[in-house]
Amino acid sequence: MNIVVAGGTGFIGQALCPALCHGGHRVSLLTRHAGQVLHRPDAHMNVVEWNARETGPWEELLEGADAVINLAGAPIADGRWTDERKRLLTESRVLTTRLLVSALSRRSSKPPVLISASGIGYYGASDDRLLDEGAARGTGFLADLCLAWEAEAMNAAEFGTRVVILRTGMVLEQDGGALAKMVLPFKLYAGGPIMPGTQWVSWIHRRDHIGLIQWALANSHVSGPLNAVAPEAVTMNEFCLKLGRALHRPSWIPAPEFLLKLALGELGSLMTTGQRVVPKKAIEKGYVFQHATLDSALQALFSETTVVGRVA
Repeated sequence: MNIVVAGGTGFIGQALCPALCHGGHRVSLLTRHAGQVLHRPDAHMNVVEWNARETGPWEELLEGADAVINLAGAPIADGRWTDERKRLLTESRVLTTRLLVSALSRRSSKPPVLISASGIGYYGASDDRLLDEGAARGTGFLADLCLAWEAEAMNAAEFGTRVVILRTGMVLEQDGGALAKMVLPFKLYAGGPIMPGTQWVSWIHRRDHIGLIQWALANSHVSGPLNAVAPEAVTMNEFCLKLGRALHRPSWIPAPEFLLKLALGELGSLMTTGQRVVPKKAIEKGYVFQHATLDSALQALFSETTVVGRVA
């Protein structure tokens, strides 16, 4: 397939693009930071710079593309949620997706499928209820952001493109994301849960996240919201206990809720609440998870032998 990836230099894209190339696909990578492409472009990859705000020659890549994958967006947890930061988080998702879909609408040969990122923040902070793709939207900044973000992507359905919305949970891998930040205190024997500890953590191994994208590309019956989480959500207490066990370290120093909120403001509240999300659509439509349990995922991440995954 001829695939255009927007925002492919981030935590997901840096692994996804080489995986697509390895599978024989041709990838055109749209990025504002061409110098940050860690994987060396080869015969299957074309790196094109854009500013994610304006039309330009990059639009020509969309003509006749078999698929577009939109991963663009500033990192959610890289700074306190000031008004300026919220504006950046919103514009880097909503305006960029609007620009991309608008460019798609002008193509004479439109891509059959658009896979666009979103997050389980769509569901807001919740209790023990299981949340599948049909659950109602929650409240708060992230829920509002995800709603606006998804709406821009879904506009592509108006001109016949199949749209898949990836509502992603905590993505696990050693080289980035939330896990990389959590591991250091454990290695220093100072790890522990973020209080209250009873909040739910819906996670997914990065191999499965990439696997879901590849699966959605290949299966035309998959459309709309798709929860990109593993089948086994766990509480924060359980997550940290299992992480400590995988690292052979104790999980005994909790991070107080009030300190996080004091230090991080509204972002701290995000870390002390959670959602119990289930990948109902993926399971019902036949995706087979490489790491369905947290024990399996952590073992793969921290064991000496790396397990090569597969896509159903």
